[in-house]
Amino acid sequence: MYTRSEPAEREPDASARPPLVRELLLTAGLFLVYKLGRQAANGHVEEAFHNAGNVWSFERALGLPGEGAVQGVLLHSHTLVQTANTYYATVHFPATVAFLVWLYWRRPRHYVWSRRILAALTGAALALHLLFPLAPPRMLHAAGLVDTGQVYGPTVYGDTPATDSMANQFAAMPSLHFGWALAVAVGLIVATRSRWRLLWLLHPLLTLLVVVGTANHYWLDAIVVSALLAVAYAALRLPRTPVLTHLPWPTVPAQNYAEPAYARSGVRR
Repeated sequence: MYTRSEPAEREPDASARPPLVRELLLTAGLFLVYKLGRQAANGHVEEAFHNAGNVWSFERALGLPGEGAVQGVLLHSHTLVQTANTYYATVHFPATVAFLVWLYWRRPRHYVWSRRILAALTGAALALHLLFPLAPPRMLHAAGLVDTGQVYGPTVYGDTPATDSMANQFAAMPSLHFGWALAVAVGLIVATRSRWRLLWLLHPLLTLLVVVGTANHYWLDAIVVSALLAVAYAALRLPRTPVLTHLPWPTVPAQNYAEPAYARSGVRR
């Protein structure tokens, strides 16, 4: 019986791999621009809280479930809520870096594509941070949510958001935690051949539950970043693998044929 098997993994195309030093400098430069941009968005405290109230009311008008439903599950267990805080604080950046490193060495063509996607997504998110400062739901009194990072730890943010010099806490819209996780999952699904590759979607799903359950983001933050990511994918297509248009003709091995007896005898037929 004929069965279709999964295609074998191909060797990486070294010609598609960009110079390592250039990529390191480019990545470091983009990260520095992003951090400086987030710092430039600081100081809009009143506007950030006004926007938070509007987002909360808009979500309720849309009929979205309250973020407190997810947080209520986490708060049933001290260990669970601390695990969620740890995931929020430690997985986001290292997982994305590991994803890019693996693609660079094993799937160079997919690496260039994914790096462009992430850069476009991050740039769009930075512009939105500047245009629409937003206080997270953990700061919004109307939400009635717990700041799980401050209460249970660990946290990556300072005690006083308005004077936090390490991070802009009023840049909740959109959620790059979820956006990067979704980009990682899609990138791995496209770049791999395993029949189990759809399981990579568990990463953004778990990230979504964590960012909402810890009250660091609204549902709308994830919806908006998903829309931005969709636009990036539509604008930046994965380059096709080049194929040969002129294939060499196969050589036919010479064959030795025995000379007929009548030819040797000079008899004509």
